[in-house]
Amino acid sequence: MIFLDHFLNGLSLGSIYAIIALGYTMVYGIAKMLNFAHGDVIMVGAYIAFCGMQYWGFPPVAAILVAMLVCTVLGITIEGLAYRPLRQAASLAVLITAIGMSYLLQNAALMIWGANPKSFPRTFINDGSIRIGSLNLGVSTVITILTSVVIMIALTLFTSRTRMGKAMRCVSEDRGAAELMGINVNRTISVTFAIGSALAAVAGVLLCSSYPILQPTTGSMPGIKAFTAAVFGGIGSIPGAMLGGVLLGIIEIFGRAYISTELGDAIVFAVLIIVLLVKPAGLLGKPMREKV
Repeated sequence: MIFLDHFLNGLSLGSIYAIIALGYTMVYGIAKMLNFAHGDVIMVGAYIAFCGMQYWGFPPVAAILVAMLVCTVLGITIEGLAYRPLRQAASLAVLITAIGMSYLLQNAALMIWGANPKSFPRTFINDGSIRIGSLNLGVSTVITILTSVVIMIALTLFTSRTRMGKAMRCVSEDRGAAELMGINVNRTISVTFAIGSALAAVAGVLLCSSYPILQPTTGSMPGIKAFTAAVFGGIGSIPGAMLGGVLLGIIEIFGRAYISTELGDAIVFAVLIIVLLVKPAGLLGKPMREKV
């Protein structure tokens, strides 16, 4: 039973990583840039939901919808102001800008909400359990896992069935050819950032519901681990982000439980290094072919 408890905890944590990784993999797959400020958008979403429930009296569902709206606007703003002017610049310039945007969001949160950690209200997901035979499943675990599965399925259908989703796939394959075919590349990339940022708000609420300490650096380490999960599964692949996130969460929980609590993070990154040595494109990733 202890083994199964650890597995379910890993599945729950991995589902949160998967939702965050989906935001990373969409932006990279379509815009070909690494948005390292994504983890801090998670933090902003959690703070907005916290304020909605704690100070503004919103019901939990309304609070998370407001957080998604704010993060959507924030994501579009970040893309328009910080990344769009650098679209033709060297990748190093984009990377430095992303890191700078990350620190900007952290310091803005520090000025607005202060440095003292806040206890995230647990009214969004209660502490109850669902009993199946001799197994007790936490409600938060079930909701987190189901949410990640629903989001992955919805994104897969969106990118394969809708007009905007097909435009995203075209931009991902060849941005120049997409423009020649009449696709609005700027709008397509903005929509990508909007979706990724809305998912970040959902991930922020789920993360703080499971680990209810909220501070300006809340999104930093989960953001890095989710990026690791996206690379692990194959960055640019939606199923790969899901698989990478779930496996990473399970590896982290089992590593902390059976090997070392202090070395949990090191174990996660060590596994990533081993996987990339064996399969550089990730578990479900496709090797990139450079045009000459």
